[in-house]
Amino acid sequence: MRWFWVDRFIEFESGRSAKAIKNVTLAEEHLHDHFPGFPVMPGSLILEGMAQTGGILLGETRNFEHIVVLAKVPKVEYHSWVCPGDTLTYEATLLDARDEGGMVSVTARCGERLVAEAEIMFAHLEQSAGGDVPEGASQKNFVFELGGLMGILDIGKAGTAPTAGESAD
Repeated sequence: MRWFWVDRFIEFESGRSAKAIKNVTLAEEHLHDHFPGFPVMPGSLILEGMAQTGGILLGETRNFEHIVVLAKVPKVEYHSWVCPGDTLTYEATLLDARDEGGMVSVTARCGERLVAEAEIMFAHLEQSAGGDVPEGASQKNFVFELGGLMGILDIGKAGTAPTAGESAD
């Protein structure tokens, strides 16, 4: 996976559901060409954000011991568009989790407006004992890479700072 299409998780109920947001801005290069004069987030990138939200929900159920790969999108429907300035909210519900993979149902909304909905199936790949990727597998197809994933789950969490009268040491 090369890019994150999720800015942060705002709710996460292990093994059940997750809610994440993506703030869409004109700073994103793809919006300058899609479409000139009327920039909208491509549906494929909305689907990728939905897959990342659902794939992370599935991966967390097994403590990220498997590599999660998008296997199939049996259903996706687009209802509206997303423009710069919009905040997408992805809501994923885990439908099935097994040793070989799982399935989620995900919606994408801007406020109350339904933008897209999908059912997404994932497969698990086994890592070697040393954490190596299986032969022939390309990381560009992974829903997430563990190194980058840990940071995305921490985004938005408050740190601990000294209170008045305490030392920063």
